[in-house]
Amino acid sequence: MELISLSVLDLSLAACLIVLLAILSWRLQLGLQKTLIIAASRSVIQLTLLGLVLKQLFNQSSLPLIALISLIMLTVAGYEVMARQGRKFSGWWGMGIGTSSMFLSSFSITLLALFTIINVEPWYTPQYLIPLLGMLLGNTMNGIAVSLNYLTTTADAQKGQIEARLIQGHTWQEAITNIRREALKSGLIPIINSMTTAGIVSLPGMMTGQILAGSPPMEAAKYQLLILFMIAAGTGLGSLAAVWIGSARLFDDRQRLRLDRLKSAQ
Repeated sequence: MELISLSVLDLSLAACLIVLLAILSWRLQLGLQKTLIIAASRSVIQLTLLGLVLKQLFNQSSLPLIALISLIMLTVAGYEVMARQGRKFSGWWGMGIGTSSMFLSSFSITLLALFTIINVEPWYTPQYLIPLLGMLLGNTMNGIAVSLNYLTTTADAQKGQIEARLIQGHTWQEAITNIRREALKSGLIPIINSMTTAGIVSLPGMMTGQILAGSPPMEAAKYQLLILFMIAAGTGLGSLAAVWIGSARLFDDRQRLRLDRLKSAQ
């Protein structure tokens, strides 16, 4: 089955739904109309530019260019993790914790898939590397952002309880262990829900795209399972690294809680 091309008119009709939603937001005084329009506009610009860049990238498979694009994706994802937190770490830690955690999880799992599961030659073939890395970064970013936000906001809210445990002789790890555990749970819940409902409640994005492009449904299902498992592992490992680094940053060498290392809530 040949892929049906979409015209500008087709996309314009779909965009009218966003405009309708913005109008409803205005009428109901939700205050989200501006955010909706900006988000939709950013999607149009970013995906159009990405399509143009990938078209050139697929034609030449330049490793330095692929590395540059991957670095840009990681940097933007790291900024988004920081921007979504109510209490951000001050200094370079604000962006560094999320960025380093995603680098350790998303990049390592993407390379593992390319080398041992897909076995594509060369391993940096952009048709495989960029989409896989993009899906991993996008989902891992959400999990890390949720985990870090829970960690910092809860530590701030439970300051008295944490300091009481420290006074009683508990180590900083013991004083914050429950918060770390719940932070990790909160970061993993979205991907667990996605895996639980995949194929029954929802038809995942990659599988949908492959089916629309004419791939056999069973082959699309296998690729979607691969992506779900990779995303789950990436989200878990990334959230684990971020929470462990972040919680250690909340204490100093003398086992004191240092909430002054967080920026004030906006």
